Amino acid sequence: MLKKILCTLVIATGFVSVSIAQKIVYSEPDRDDQKSLNFDIVGKISNHILVYKNNRNDHNIVIFDNDMKVVEKKQLDFLPDKVLSTDILSYKDFFYFFYQYQKRNIVYCFAAKMDGNGALIGEPKQLDTTAISFFASNKLYTIINSDDKQKIMVLKVNTRNSENNTLTTSLFSQDLTLVHKSRIAIPMPERSDFLTEFTLDNDGGLAFVRPAGTAQNDNITGLTFITKTPLADEVSFNNLEVSKIYLDDIRIKADNINKRYLVTSFFSKIKRGNIEGLYCMVWDKQNGTVISTASTLFTDEMRNDAKSEGSLKTAFNDFFLQKIIVRKDGGFAIAAESVYTSTRGIYNNRWDYLYGSPYTSLSDYYYWGSPYGSYYSPWGRWGTNNQINRYFADNIIMMSFDSVAALQWSNVIHKSQYDDYTDNFISYGTLNTGGEIHFLFNQLERRTQLLTDQSINADGQANRAPTLHNLSKEYQFMPKYGKQVGSREIIIPCEYRNFVCFAKVEF
Repeated sequence: MLKKILCTLVIATGFVSVSIAQKIVYSEPDRDDQKSLNFDIVGKISNHILVYKNNRNDHNIVIFDNDMKVVEKKQLDFLPDKVLSTDILSYKDFFYFFYQYQKRNIVYCFAAKMDGNGALIGEPKQLDTTAISFFASNKLYTIINSDDKQKIMVLKVNTRNSENNTLTTSLFSQDLTLVHKSRIAIPMPERSDFLTEFTLDNDGGLAFVRPAGTAQNDNITGLTFITKTPLADEVSFNNLEVSKIYLDDIRIKADNINKRYLVTSFFSKIKRGNIEGLYCMVWDKQNGTVISTASTLFTDEMRNDAKSEGSLKTAFNDFFLQKIIVRKDGGFAIAAESVYTSTRGIYNNRWDYLYGSPYTSLSDYYYWGSPYGSYYSPWGRWGTNNQINRYFADNIIMMSFDSVAALQWSNVIHKSQYDDYTDNFISYGTLNTGGEIHFLFNQLERRTQLLTDQSINADGQANRAPTLHNLSKEYQFMPKYGKQVGSREIIIPCEYRNFVCFAKVEF
């Protein structure tokens, strides 16, 4: 999945009553699919369910029917020996398989178009190349797409010159025809300046922000909102007013319905202080102006509902923004989850994480990373040097705002999760059924981890559904890696006796 591909989920303005019946179908475990497997759920294409699987240099597309029976397993023999990174973008009748690899001192970015039977459509297409002087161990390019998937952008940021980062963007249409390529210098006035996540709107416009602080992994004291029109070879810099507050965990979202951008962040009132509230800025794309700016303080009632333990003052200190959902009326909803770690019993706060910036530095280039992202991580990456990491994922809060960023309602889904060595089985996945958002997560019930379904509708009302049918104690679900493949269908990976398999859940 585009490490994160961010799809806009639109909440309907009215509540739609839905049946609570579910049906779960499991795939048969494959003896080659042990815990060291990498995978990515492609989606449902031409009435087939496709999953990409990778084990070392073995790359395959597995085709399932609607009963999760294997139809065929296609080896991707067009790939080079060592692939640095893969991304997938799915459509109704085909999907793009993006891959990056290095040959000598050149990193290549290619895209292969494939059908619902896992067969190539034409030859793979080269999208860009970069000459480097080091041996890359991870991705160099970030690939993003618009919500309607009609625009695709391949971008990279060179940080070799700390005073001027170089942003290179290649904008493509849906058929991978190059629309425009640009190379732009982004001034970085302060040593602690960095760039946040990029968002691409349906017109092909690009937006991102350049936060500034007093030191790396510290509070943000300044914010520059940066935009680029599709055919431009320059960007527009817009300084945002954030005086008297300190920002943290910035997210950006394109509102294609209302031609807006949304920038949001938690904030504190003092440096490295307790999280006090949520900052929101709504930007008018067409006029290039701020529509509204709001700094919403969390009430004691919200804090009491959101906290798992501890005092009201620290209730939001472990929350991180995860999903932004826009509405037709210009309003939006934001979901955040309490996530944190401990090492040998020592608790890590939000200032201890190396991913305080959403970008991790790879030599002279940025690439996208996330503290609790949607990429499966094989267990072999944890537990080195006898170090035990414990991962926690607790309550989820959902907040709804109107078109000028005024808080309308908030509600909390209560949960308590932890695991050692891996975070694959904690956190949650979502399913949008039109009238409500379902949150799927594992919950301990009578010493057994069971997949639980709780939902919140457009009015903020929460509902806990009965235990899902056909749950087996032998299957342990990984809901945060699930992918919605239909209006009421989601594919969720799970583990069965140390093998990775997949379950289709129908609502």
